[in-house]
Amino acid sequence: MEYTFYKYQGTGNDFVMIDNRDDIFPKNDTKLVSQLCDRRFGIGADGLILLENAGSTDFRMVYYNSDGNTSTMCGNGGRCIVAFANALGIIDNETEFEAVDGRHHATISDDGIVSLHMKDVNTVSIYENYLFLDTGSPHHVELVDDLQQLDVKQIGANIRYSGLYGDAGANVNFVNQSGPDKFSVRTYERGVEDETFSCGTGVTAVAIAMKVLGKTTSDTISLQTPGGSLSVSFTQDGKQFKDVYLTGPARFVFKGEAEW
Repeated sequence: MEYTFYKYQGTGNDFVMIDNRDDIFPKNDTKLVSQLCDRRFGIGADGLILLENAGSTDFRMVYYNSDGNTSTMCGNGGRCIVAFANALGIIDNETEFEAVDGRHHATISDDGIVSLHMKDVNTVSIYENYLFLDTGSPHHVELVDDLQQLDVKQIGANIRYSGLYGDAGANVNFVNQSGPDKFSVRTYERGVEDETFSCGTGVTAVAIAMKVLGKTTSDTISLQTPGGSLSVSFTQDGKQFKDVYLTGPARFVFKGEAEW
């Protein structure tokens, strides 16, 4: 079977995008998804995303990690599918779409900057050396001193598989503060089982966690990842965070045909 695919990236978090409005993709073929995402024997990506028809919104986002399994919400993937839908002519500069964690509103500027409305965060759990919260995906957030020299893959995997978060595990974010409202972030992602250049739900979790810890007084936080800069804004109402927006670039890389 031959598939037309599109490659997109959001601050280095890259995805194979497939227009599945005609329901041509074998959605339960875990091996196929994994092969397409393989960086040596396939196209190469952190994940694969299907754009599908939806009843009451512009489209539906179906997200797979690079291991071939469907997963929880992907923030950068959400921003990239908005850019993809815009390129396909499905939407103009504003949209509402369905994802695994519910409906999302988003806008895209003429220069490809996508602002994605994320889910409200009602609970942030604070522990001695880390925080845990769910921003559409579960995230462990930990402040470290020497972020650049940290072995993110090894330490992240140790935390992810420690049993701390059960069999499902969690994504692991390591953070260093670089200014009053600026933080550098490196993330180990489950499903990819490695460090990625950027994680959208991860930087969203970091921004909220740093506000909870009192590391910043701002409601708009700048996050620097290995793949580039993102911004997270929110409104805090007591312990609840709402009107959460993840903003940054989403770029088309190339289009191709894959036969499997």
